[in-house]
Amino acid sequence: MNIKEIYDYFIETGMKNDPRTAGEVKAFLAREKEKYDELKEDEKKEYDLEALTNPYSDTRILHGDPAQPVERAMVGIDIDAGEVMLADRLGEKGKKVDLIIAHHPSGKALSGLHEVMHLQEDILVKYGVPVNIAESIMEPRIKEVKQLLMPMNHNRALDAAKLLGIPLMCAHTVADNQVVHFLQELLDGEKPRILGDLLKILKAIPEYAEATKYKAGPEIMLGSENRSAGKILVDMTGGTGGSDKAFENLSRAGVSTIVGMHISDKNRKKAEENHVNVVIAGHIASDSLGMNLLLDGLEKKGVEVISCSGMIRNSRV
Repeated sequence: MNIKEIYDYFIETGMKNDPRTAGEVKAFLAREKEKYDELKEDEKKEYDLEALTNPYSDTRILHGDPAQPVERAMVGIDIDAGEVMLADRLGEKGKKVDLIIAHHPSGKALSGLHEVMHLQEDILVKYGVPVNIAESIMEPRIKEVKQLLMPMNHNRALDAAKLLGIPLMCAHTVADNQVVHFLQELLDGEKPRILGDLLKILKAIPEYAEATKYKAGPEIMLGSENRSAGKILVDMTGGTGGSDKAFENLSRAGVSTIVGMHISDKNRKKAEENHVNVVIAGHIASDSLGMNLLLDGLEKKGVEVISCSGMIRNSRV
């Protein structure tokens, strides 16, 4: 595979397991095309053309020739200058890294992270929240995240990759979509009656079992082992944490338990006020599960994967 083929595979697989239907994703891209066509010529020069075919603003090839073949990829949850130097050092030791793949975004994929959060509106609608409410509660949260991202040093890892001549890409929501699809399908099938049963199901998954050894595995944040699980929502995609106002509306729509990667204290308090159980599966373990479900496809096509930066590699090939 070359870099472009890996990128296309990630986008295709991300769309295949998107919480939205294929028709909804297609409609999203069609609206993006309409926005682009309406831009003035000088505005089009500033437009990221990838957005016309890739609905995930946080997944991009950041550096490197897309046609470059990849025999070995180094994959990490967070990639910064240190990891880029590690890849260069591996090359010096005879283990050349052809591509670095980060899960968490950097460069323009980080500065544009907030754009993918509209996906959360569609998830809320899917679980019974009226569309006008979903859009209203997400709008200020998306603006808040954009503001938080603005002062960040987006290009640290990218600049290091350019200086050392190592291709770099990131795969964020495309991987998060995998873990959501995997866990939601599993829990819908298993139908755990109580939170204790739900916890056992999660801990049987290799990535969470490994994280448990390091005291970073699944935990019940709100509720107790004997409390009924009820209707379960796996909430792990859409850029970053959503609006604290979502819990009231999800509770009204019949959601009893949320399974997430992590939760802010503000959102935890809102979930508690609205009697929503919260099970935290673990951030890095969940990210690893999502990435593994993507990386298995690369492994099948002959790409060797080296893990770093917290990535818990578990092959299902």
